[in-house]
Amino acid sequence: MRDTYHEELDSIGDGLVEMARLVGSAMGRATTALLDADLTLAESVIAADEKVNALHHDLENRAIDLLARQQPVATDLRIVVTSLRMSADLERCGDLARHVAKVARLRYPAHAVPGDLHPIVLEMGQLAQRLVAKAGQVIATKDVEAALQLERDDDAMDELHRELFAHLIDDRWQHGIETGVDVTLIGRYYERFADHAVSVAKRVVFLVTGEHAGEYVPDDYPVDADAPAE
Repeated sequence: MRDTYHEELDSIGDGLVEMARLVGSAMGRATTALLDADLTLAESVIAADEKVNALHHDLENRAIDLLARQQPVATDLRIVVTSLRMSADLERCGDLARHVAKVARLRYPAHAVPGDLHPIVLEMGQLAQRLVAKAGQVIATKDVEAALQLERDDDAMDELHRELFAHLIDDRWQHGIETGVDVTLIGRYYERFADHAVSVAKRVVFLVTGEHAGEYVPDDYPVDADAPAE
């Protein structure tokens, strides 16, 4: 009975890894659709989000069922509750990829992103994919150090977001208000996608250690020799 229980717990983790894979792929394809004004690809991303939603609901139902049947405690309870929250983060990532694809569809056959901003947006899309791929690896490996590193990796997305915004407020902006609104929203979608990937990693830290990421201190963390003794 307990073997079956732990297999069910493991299957929830596997489902989360699959969600991370799906939303990363979705954001990659949405970015291509956006920059290439590819309507067919945009439509496929929008339609595929239903698979992410279905997986999210399935994981949610399985987790709630485990809570009801097994009444887990301690670490097992953390796994179930944290998995519910990670699933919600990843589902939101899927929504954000869909939003990017919807902008591409809305402006078709025109390009929503001006050509001079393509390199920044492409880099944001690629970084978003890498971040959520790392989040998926962290879920699978329960690697706390890698999870903590993800937040530092997210600094690059914040910098790209600031760079994009700098173009929008530059006096030399010549692409009009509508495009400005599109680019503002797109930048926000990528930035929020990265934030949710980081949130997943932080939840893994809590799952493994029982401490929140901001409070966790690794065993090999250097101690300040000048600090007063307690």
